[in-house]
Amino acid sequence: MRLACALFGAALLGLATAAQPQAWAPQKNVEIVVANSPGGSNDRTARQVESFLTKLKLVTVPLTVVNKPGGGGAIAYEYVNQHAGDPHYLLIGTPALLIAHIVGTSRLTYTDFSPVASLFNDYYVFAVNAASPLRSGGDLVERLKKEPQSIAMGFPTALSQNHVGAALLLKAIGRKASEFKSVVFKGTSEAAAALLGGHIELIITPAGNASPHVASGRMRVIAVAAPQRFTGVLAGAPTWREQGIDLVFSGWRAVIAPKGLTAAQAGYWEHALRKATAAPEWKADLEKNYWSDDFAGSTQFRKDLEGDYAAMRSVLVELGLAKKPAP
Repeated sequence: MRLACALFGAALLGLATAAQPQAWAPQKNVEIVVANSPGGSNDRTARQVESFLTKLKLVTVPLTVVNKPGGGGAIAYEYVNQHAGDPHYLLIGTPALLIAHIVGTSRLTYTDFSPVASLFNDYYVFAVNAASPLRSGGDLVERLKKEPQSIAMGFPTALSQNHVGAALLLKAIGRKASEFKSVVFKGTSEAAAALLGGHIELIITPAGNASPHVASGRMRVIAVAAPQRFTGVLAGAPTWREQGIDLVFSGWRAVIAPKGLTAAQAGYWEHALRKATAAPEWKADLEKNYWSDDFAGSTQFRKDLEGDYAAMRSVLVELGLAKKPAP
């Protein structure tokens, strides 16, 4: 009797399992959207994600990296937002999404999307052409104190995380945050090309963007906005703290999807990204690109976004780059 009951129960369990809907998986080409032109750190992140998801066979459909530069990221944000409920569109997210909404250049913010996962943290460096007379962070500070408009700084969008880094430096040395001279490009690679061509004097960029040019001898990093020095070709570049300026500055890289995804759809992408970022090859690439391992799933990432938005608004208001919210 006990065996018969057990067999009957197993049969019922099998029927119930069969009746449940299958877990979601993508059914067509997936677009990984980047709010910058090819060549920069965001584009490189997208191509790393595409490569690992494909190489590890975590996704069985084609993945395509799509660059949508312009509008301070707003063009890419609007494009992905137009595909609400469609999990075949992914956006490489950065703090620029928060900044654009806070300063009013985009109507969209993190609540208009489905946060999937934060992948890693990315520290910034201050770099000049190798032939520049600016030999150190101290040289840069001296020039900025005397005449901040005398140094043309290149930025990848109209207002980005890079701008916040420049503003924080100006504030740290007693100048107004808005006094720096900015030259805007469509992407980091264009800004770097302008620096190497002698058209601008300084770029503030993620460390991985600068390292190949430093290795070639064409670029020099005069200050690192990280808690400690990097290794490899950037080992000789001192931190801002070493040079008497308390400036530590970084930005996260993440994957965000359109609003309205089901739990199964969001869970699929979080699971795939978690497995991809756990691979030894991914860890090696983090080190190669000077990225700091900082994976967070959707639940924690959403909480982090709430905190980051409030903190970023506070900083931007203090720096005079955003209006104080109405009481």
